[in-house]
Amino acid sequence: MAKYLLGLDAGNTVIKALIFDLEGRELAYAGQEGKSRMPRPGHVERDLGEFWENAKRVIAACLDKAGIAASDIAAIGCAGHGNGLYALDREGEPLIGIQSIDTRATGLVEEWAAQGVGDRTYPIGRQRPWPAQTPTLLAWLKRSEPALFQRIGTVFFAKDFVVNRLTGKRISEMSDMSGAGLLDLAARRYDRTLMEAYSLGHCMNLLPPLIESADIAGTVTQAVALETGLAAGTPVVGGLFDVVASALGSGVSRTGSASVIAGTWSINQVVIDGPDLDGPVFMSSTFDRTRYMAMENSATSAANLEWLVREFFEGAHDESVSPFDACCALAAAITPAADDPLYHPYLYGAQQDGHARAGFYGMAGWHTKGHLIRALLEGVAFGHRQHIETIRKAGARFEETVLSGGGSRSMLWPQIFADVLGVPVSVAVSRETGALGAAIAAGTGVGLFADFTEGANAMVRSDRHYRPNAAMAAHYDRRYALYTDIAAAMTPLWRRLSAADNAATGVAA
Repeated sequence: MAKYLLGLDAGNTVIKALIFDLEGRELAYAGQEGKSRMPRPGHVERDLGEFWENAKRVIAACLDKAGIAASDIAAIGCAGHGNGLYALDREGEPLIGIQSIDTRATGLVEEWAAQGVGDRTYPIGRQRPWPAQTPTLLAWLKRSEPALFQRIGTVFFAKDFVVNRLTGKRISEMSDMSGAGLLDLAARRYDRTLMEAYSLGHCMNLLPPLIESADIAGTVTQAVALETGLAAGTPVVGGLFDVVASALGSGVSRTGSASVIAGTWSINQVVIDGPDLDGPVFMSSTFDRTRYMAMENSATSAANLEWLVREFFEGAHDESVSPFDACCALAAAITPAADDPLYHPYLYGAQQDGHARAGFYGMAGWHTKGHLIRALLEGVAFGHRQHIETIRKAGARFEETVLSGGGSRSMLWPQIFADVLGVPVSVAVSRETGALGAAIAAGTGVGLFADFTEGANAMVRSDRHYRPNAAMAAHYDRRYALYTDIAAAMTPLWRRLSAADNAATGVAA
């Protein structure tokens, strides 16, 4: 009997492959960083040919490292970053891959906000238009790049592209499509009225058939088996929106449990029984066959630390130490003080404001690199706190959370999260919770687990626990108030700066 599961995780930057046993132990890991292309300000794309080559490379490397027979893999699951836009042409060939940190459609979102488009989309899809949202990008292409738009044959997502290459099937599944605001969430189906609100009523034929996350999408083709070492005929499930996969892979599976992900995106989510809350949230998606995930998200999290390391620390310290660990060590050496600098984590805009920009505030001559790094870590946590407050106002309740994503690997950052959010924070043993969640879905799809909860109970283990330091509560409340006040004051200036950038490059606002 096949006794292993292959989980793939296709992020905005790295694609990973991991093989797990049925108790969640990692046999092997392989990852490959891809390149983003930024042809114009706000445009962030990837070459789909390179993306698939990287996927094949990590699958083959992972199998080689594991030292198991490919036939011992019971099933494959794939998670991938949500939204953005991954399209095949009418012949099924790769056409364009737009990533979820793209902001080209900011002007369209503002236009739609003035027209009340979100008032029409939210009651159906539980989401208002935002710049990197899939239907918003599709509408932008229709208006701004009509020749490319006419070539689109299928619209789906990062992990759907990988599933398509593995199996030859053009499908998508509920969690990604709902997370993009493309489903009638309560009915769990496509809706023409919703598409018409995005001015895409004639595009229903571009949306692929829908399955549930743990349903079998297809099997590995003979050609792919020859290229990767996989066994032809291995089942591949529909997969998961990566934030849902990461929640599941960190052990969040019961109603009322919460997940915070500090990755490229700031993800803050709670499992709920139905699609409705007492107030609005940024988005909701399906979680399993009957339940949902209420989310507040933005591209404002650990990507900020990745940028800082890439631009200022790589090659500038002892190479025997990870640059991320070196940064956190500098921050940990700082004794928090009232006059510490503040940081806004808006390298890729804010949730509903593509004009927003990152910045340090309140720096003085006695501040060091450690102060700036700590300000960045705190600023990211403050961004998460803003989202958590919105979820709570909408009626979702939770008393603790699990932290995952790159930020969870730090020994310092989870404590900052616990102190800023004011709730206990846990970290799972597995660092690759997205791939693990995808593997749990795969195991569920082939009957190894009855459902996601049984799979999570079997495969997820908790590692570290952090309790909020009551002595830091007043300090962080004061700093959070300053953080939000400065953001409000900066909003009109960010718009002026964005307008100046657009005028200089000839890009329409």
